[in-house]
Amino acid sequence: MPFSIDAAAAALLDARRTRTRLDALPEGARPESEAEAYAVQDAVARALGPVAGWKVGAPSATANPARAALHADTIFASDAGSCTLPASLFHVIGAEAEIAYRFARDLPPEAGPYDRDAVLAAIATMHPAIEIADTRFATFGAVDAPSQRADQQNHGVLVLGPGLTAWRGLDPVAQPVRLTVDGTVLHDRVGGNSAVDPVRLLVWLANEGARSLGGIKAGQVVTTGSCTGTDFVTAPTRMAADFPGLGSVTLAIA
Repeated sequence: MPFSIDAAAAALLDARRTRTRLDALPEGARPESEAEAYAVQDAVARALGPVAGWKVGAPSATANPARAALHADTIFASDAGSCTLPASLFHVIGAEAEIAYRFARDLPPEAGPYDRDAVLAAIATMHPAIEIADTRFATFGAVDAPSQRADQQNHGVLVLGPGLTAWRGLDPVAQPVRLTVDGTVLHDRVGGNSAVDPVRLLVWLANEGARSLGGIKAGQVVTTGSCTGTDFVTAPTRMAADFPGLGSVTLAIA
């Protein structure tokens, strides 16, 4: 049976629309490769509307990165540094403290390749962020890796704290981070990103990862993977990600 991108995308879109959970993607619609997973992810992204941002990460300093396109309805920016969301938005709540970057100008694929300096020159602001990992499947992490990648790489929401314009003096590899949930410090460390250097991820995204959806665009935000791992919590809850020198962001889920 040939693989059906359309059937996989339709199942994921219907799960979003009806807020039901899939045990798995339908037979004949389960991606078996990275290329098939991204084809499904891109089909869902095009159906959901304009891309407002990206998530990108890697399991080690040398591993190939992975990405997912994000949309405005799951990105929440707070100049005050705090946000409250209803628990009804989530199936599971996986708290992650992250560093995000907002781009000031386009990086079209046809104008590349881009080196590190060119990518950094296109960034406007750096942000403290919280991503909530979530899933369209019944059990988080129970399906195969390509199906998870097709499902927006387990994205729930992204909450951005205030943007820092004078960010060039900050080294994300040596950046302290503290994640607090309901008054308890769960993580207090330096760095912590499994990819080690988030800028490597941005360069990959500009040159390869975002290519199929038109590249990185001005105004888009890119979050660069968890610095604290994933902590699953239950609502109601209040979490804060503090990045000394960069800023902090708080998310309450009521």
